[in-house]
Amino acid sequence: MAVDFEIEEVSEGESPAVQKAFAAFDPAVIEDLVDAAFKYMKVSSSTELSIAVVGVEEMERIHLEWMNLPGPTDVMSFPMDELEPGTDEEPTEGVLGDIILCPAVAAEQAENAGHSTLDEYCLLTVHGILHCLGFDHATAEEEAEMFGIQRTILEQFLGRAAPVETRF
Repeated sequence: MAVDFEIEEVSEGESPAVQKAFAAFDPAVIEDLVDAAFKYMKVSSSTELSIAVVGVEEMERIHLEWMNLPGPTDVMSFPMDELEPGTDEEPTEGVLGDIILCPAVAAEQAENAGHSTLDEYCLLTVHGILHCLGFDHATAEEEAEMFGIQRTILEQFLGRAAPVETRF
């Protein structure tokens, strides 16, 4: 599995809360989580994924450019090869895509949900992977399927109950 991380530098002028949110991102944990999610979804270990961790301004710019929505968001996913879950006989492989995470938003959501920022990063990473694999939550049925898979992957990886999803 090839996970490429791009973590934006935190400027010294950032608030202590934003600095703490960036510091909570643990690439080793997230890489292990991606491996677990890939195995669960039958995605080949040769599949490529990029994860960027960006500040509020950059996330707001990307959110506006790609979704035409103002303000930052927690996670954005950009599928590349339009991969779908594979099978034991034929795991899917290729370039899964890009996931972009915003620490300030993740930390705020984690606090509101009552779990750690790292747990929120885990939740958002799996959420992003599932979007890159073609899952969505536009309807109640899609949400039930996607969030059910998300919870299962997180519970298996964490060995405990999954963090609670943020609902908008």
